[in-house]
Amino acid sequence: MSNSIPIFGNEKESALYSPDELIDLFLNCTADGFAIVDMDNRFIRVNHMYTKIFGYTEEDVIGKTYEVFPNPEIVRDIISQVQQGKAFPNMITQRYHKNGACLDIAVSYSPFRNTKGDIVAVIAIFRDITEVVTMERELKQTRELYKLITENTSDMIKVFTKDRTIIYASPSYEKVMGFTPEEMIGRHVYDFIFQDEIENFEENFQKLLETGEPQIILERVRTASNEVIYCESNISPIYNEGIESNSFVTVTRNITDRVKNEEALRNLDRLSIIGQLAAGVAHEIRNPLTSLKGFSKLLKDINSKEKDDHYLSIIMSELDRIDMIVNEFMSLAKPQAIQFEKENLISILNSTINVLHPQALLYNVQFQVDFFGKDIELMCSPHQLKQAFLNFLKNAIESMPNGGNVYINVLKKENQRVMVSFTDEGAGIDSELLRQLGTPFYTTKDKGIGLGLTVSNKIIQEHNGLMKIKSQKGKGTIVSVELECI
Repeated sequence: MSNSIPIFGNEKESALYSPDELIDLFLNCTADGFAIVDMDNRFIRVNHMYTKIFGYTEEDVIGKTYEVFPNPEIVRDIISQVQQGKAFPNMITQRYHKNGACLDIAVSYSPFRNTKGDIVAVIAIFRDITEVVTMERELKQTRELYKLITENTSDMIKVFTKDRTIIYASPSYEKVMGFTPEEMIGRHVYDFIFQDEIENFEENFQKLLETGEPQIILERVRTASNEVIYCESNISPIYNEGIESNSFVTVTRNITDRVKNEEALRNLDRLSIIGQLAAGVAHEIRNPLTSLKGFSKLLKDINSKEKDDHYLSIIMSELDRIDMIVNEFMSLAKPQAIQFEKENLISILNSTINVLHPQALLYNVQFQVDFFGKDIELMCSPHQLKQAFLNFLKNAIESMPNGGNVYINVLKKENQRVMVSFTDEGAGIDSELLRQLGTPFYTTKDKGIGLGLTVSNKIIQEHNGLMKIKSQKGKGTIVSVELECI
């Protein structure tokens, strides 16, 4: 019987390989490191991949026992058991490179038998899994770190799918909202926000899908105990390997205390404005009251139908004026919840001017308006914008104790934006002081409380707008507000 067999094709077309050549071919082509140890524990064969994994040459290894090289203590027992016929497949262990580096190795030990079935050597197959194990170890550490963060942070973290189904919720939800993660997983995102907040959430979510940029959402949510809290959420996409966002992470913070503090500042600023306007309003109401008294006396003393009608017309006109002033004053005095609605910008400005008209008369100040267009509509809180505009105009009036003009200009810009500017002819503000304007409780006035510009800037920001102040000593001040319009 021939000791050679054909490997490819038939015997005429293929080269014939001996068993030794086949072993060499196999050992040199395999991706694993091979080592054969005889019954005296001496290396009798290693392949090229073995030398590559461990850094030893064949000359370093062949003829030497495995005990010469660094091995775990358990190897001695394993080799002994393999020499008795037991196999040890796919063991995960650590070995050392010739240069001292620690390697993660997957190794299998098997007995090597001759044709008679006698065990004549031990075969060890080595695979270097250091890179894989390192990646798994780092991944595990990262997961543990993320788990540690999500389980201990006071911020609420949740992950939801594109169809708005929650697939993860951090334990902090139970602390803040009273819902356990188990109660939230599998439910719809909208189950935890108010109906009137859904449109705002959906609008921002669609913007995130279109741009891929994180979105910040302010919303009211209801807790498990039916309490209403205010939250600020940052929603970001989670990308898979195909650079597609199939899920989204939301980091939510309870800002109820902040909202209440800001509302308290606004109310304080509102009270300050009311107190300062009271004298001017009283003066303005006193004028029509004087007319009412006079014409009422005339009506009593004169019996003339024609004059009666004329006097009654004047009286009604003066009463309407008093009613308008009082209504505008009360709309400022009454605290208003922030609720956005469709409103005409020019109407808001005219209403603001009417409120300040009495104070302007006291200071001999005239309002000069230039409105570019009449139908400029905003999605806004009219009362909040009125409070901001009142602050700007009141500051302009008080900067001109000897009288002057306040110019109010409205200019519609591109990209659905509108610019409103308030320009006075006052003394202006020094550049050093200008930097500090807007700081809470910082004021340049003797009787000011330093909240006007702080509150106004916050209101403008909530309307997705920008506020800028330019001033030059001796040349007046310009307050510019840019807002989104419909």
